Amino acid sequence: MPHHIAIVEDEAAIAANYRDALQRRGFRVSLFHDQTSASDAFRQQLPDLAIIDIGLGDDIEGGFELCRDLRSRCPELPIVFLTARDSELDMISGLRLGADDYWTKDISQDHMLARIAALFRRMKALRAPEQQEDILKQDALTLNVERMSATWHNDTIEMTLTEFRIVRALAKRPGQIKSRQQLMDAAQVVQDDNTITSHIKRIRRKFLDVDATFDKIDAIYGAGYRWSGK
Repeated sequence: MPHHIAIVEDEAAIAANYRDALQRRGFRVSLFHDQTSASDAFRQQLPDLAIIDIGLGDDIEGGFELCRDLRSRCPELPIVFLTARDSELDMISGLRLGADDYWTKDISQDHMLARIAALFRRMKALRAPEQQEDILKQDALTLNVERMSATWHNDTIEMTLTEFRIVRALAKRPGQIKSRQQLMDAAQVVQDDNTITSHIKRIRRKFLDVDATFDKIDAIYGAGYRWSGK
């Protein structure tokens, strides 16, 4: 059965272009032009991937609100922003709300399709049989790589795809410094240094929510980050 992709975009011609490109690759695509219609549909059935514009008609931040709602209801759902808004503030805001990626509308179709394929590869791994699970344990951290689940002292940490990949890259080599570029490569995202910093801050906050003493992710000035080996 083909993957179902929901596109939330208020400009009908642009939405149709995306739909046609994705349908040519075999995806099933639903279009929504505002937050209300998308929210109503998602309450009935979630898509396999949500691609959301930020400004939706007169609602200049409707996409942000939709992302927040979707993420609260389904931590594992891949969500990306596809928008003309290319400011650093908008990008950081989108990632802080839980989006897995942030694309501007100058992205090529080939690049977009490659990013979508990467997201679906992770979702396929989530559904892998239990005997194929790959468990990474470090300190009080347990990562189930195939199912993309994480616990710290047996408390569940809900993470996006991007966050999970960053934590795995750090925890796999405790004490080893990972540059921002290496973390981008591990997370399979194309972003700038500031957005990686935003992801790290969000990850730390999630661990601190369950353990106020969490201090395993060190920032190394001018070099990157590491999982503390102490």
